[in-house]
Amino acid sequence: MTVRHIEEDADRTFRVMRGGGVAILALDVGYGAFAGGSEGLLRIFDTKRRASHKRNGMIGNMTMHRDLHNLGSREREMVDAIVVDYNLPLGVIAPFHLDHPVLKNVDRETLARSTVGQTLSLLLNAGPLHDAIARRSLHEEFAILGSSANLTGKGVKYRLGDIEPEILTIADVVVDYGLCKYHMYRRSSTMIDFSTLRVVRVGICYELISDIMRRHFGVELPEDPGVDILPSGHLAEYAR
Repeated sequence: MTVRHIEEDADRTFRVMRGGGVAILALDVGYGAFAGGSEGLLRIFDTKRRASHKRNGMIGNMTMHRDLHNLGSREREMVDAIVVDYNLPLGVIAPFHLDHPVLKNVDRETLARSTVGQTLSLLLNAGPLHDAIARRSLHEEFAILGSSANLTGKGVKYRLGDIEPEILTIADVVVDYGLCKYHMYRRSSTMIDFSTLRVVRVGICYELISDIMRRHFGVELPEDPGVDILPSGHLAEYAR
């Protein structure tokens, strides 16, 4: 018996987001609030009370990453090792090709709210629903962007019932899969700018990612100071 209907949930939420609505999605890395248009993203941004320098992340997969991001062969091998070989979630920040088909319908203001300089963040491998939506995003050439489903500074939510009512009220569709896979980390996904190898956010599976980078590539990432010292995981904001 199937208890989660991934493809059906991906279809209905993608249609809502493509139509301008907001979706709250259950990802392995926590619940997220996503949209496919400037109006929905602005609703998320304002309701979360985000500072103006905060940026959206984009739902993606390895195919999208390889075509959209502009990285050298060694950096691509690093992402492949983490996401494909070790099957870990990762936020990949890198320079991008503005002419990629998925970005063709992203307006200038939304793009400005989702990029830093010439870099764009893609969330990869964050669970089956995330992957199903990424496939639709790529196939229909329509970007889905957003951030964690919580008020700014209140921490990632790993159960739908823990999300603040203000956030829930802006959702046009919600997917509830119960407790998220990586709840024990109490943080969101790890984010790395692979154009500089700068850790932007210490997060989920960071100790595993650090080990991969050290053993396979001779790269020493900064030590995790601990969630009690650095609750959000940010070593440097993905911001202007």
